[in-house]
Amino acid sequence: MQHRDIPALEIRGLAKRFGRPAVDGLDLTVRRGEFYALVGPNGAGKTTTLRMVAGLLKPDAGEIRLAEIDALKDPVAAKAVLAWVSDEPMIYDKLTPLEYLEFVAGLWQVDANVAEARAHELLGWLGLSAHAHERCEGFSKGMRQKVALAGALVHEPKVIILDEPLTGLDAGSARQVKSVLRERVNAGGTVIMTTHILEVAERMADRIGIIAHGRLIAEGTLDELRVRARGTATLEDTFLTLVAEQAAA
Repeated sequence: MQHRDIPALEIRGLAKRFGRPAVDGLDLTVRRGEFYALVGPNGAGKTTTLRMVAGLLKPDAGEIRLAEIDALKDPVAAKAVLAWVSDEPMIYDKLTPLEYLEFVAGLWQVDANVAEARAHELLGWLGLSAHAHERCEGFSKGMRQKVALAGALVHEPKVIILDEPLTGLDAGSARQVKSVLRERVNAGGTVIMTTHILEVAERMADRIGIIAHGRLIAEGTLDELRVRARGTATLEDTFLTLVAEQAAA
């Protein structure tokens, strides 16, 4: 079995209801070493799915395996290989970025010397070195998002899950974040991202999954999805065609 063929994430029959089905028997497999984008209309179940994978929400039914770990039976082990970054960064305002990264690394029991080196490296990649000793309370949302991303990466997780990670970022910050994420994939990590910015999925993702009404309705490379949508040119055209077909079915 090739390294990239070993699943980073396997979901089988995943279900969650909030009065109505939010996730409805979802099956999904993401390979190691790939950038996977999950796209879909508002309310399609994208965030609910990833919150269950991250252990922030308990599913009503189904199975979740992260790097071959049963995430429902052994959630602590699953969280150790996982990073979660939401669209609303949650960091400690009274800490500096360097203090925050060292604190998070300590929670993961990363050696202090290793943690310090990783923290400086991440802050450099994300253009935050000049602000390493400033308190986070005065940071913009974009800067806070980058600090949160650095905190998620400091223990070198195998799987990185991001929910709309580019929301609120200016063009320069978005480029830095995309560069760091692609670097992690190139190094063998796995990135799973939801986004409503279809251009981001089109340019960055190795494979794209389209979800609607809590089910995966299409999946593949952009070229594969175009074929399924009868050759439409852009991901936006492909997305709208496939969602319309699913709604009409």
